[in-house]
Amino acid sequence: MNKTLVPLREEYITLGQLLKLIGAIPTGGAARAFLTTTTVYVNGEPENRRGRKLYPGDTVTFDCRSYQITKGEHP
Repeated sequence: MNKTLVPLREEYITLGQLLKLIGAIPTGGAARAFLTTTTVYVNGEPENRRGRKLYPGDTVTFDCRSYQITKGEHP
């Protein structure tokens, strides 16, 4: 499975913010519903908290897609 790199300017991003950034949900408010209907893994462990902080080095996986958090500027 290929990993899509997601560069951050800040120290961390929440899982809900990441889902919106990558286009998995249309608004931040949709994160709760998304997480109840989709199994999301953070670093291989199931996660359902939209406020979960993600730092560079973390990997988020769902629906056969994987996203690697990195340090840097978002294009």
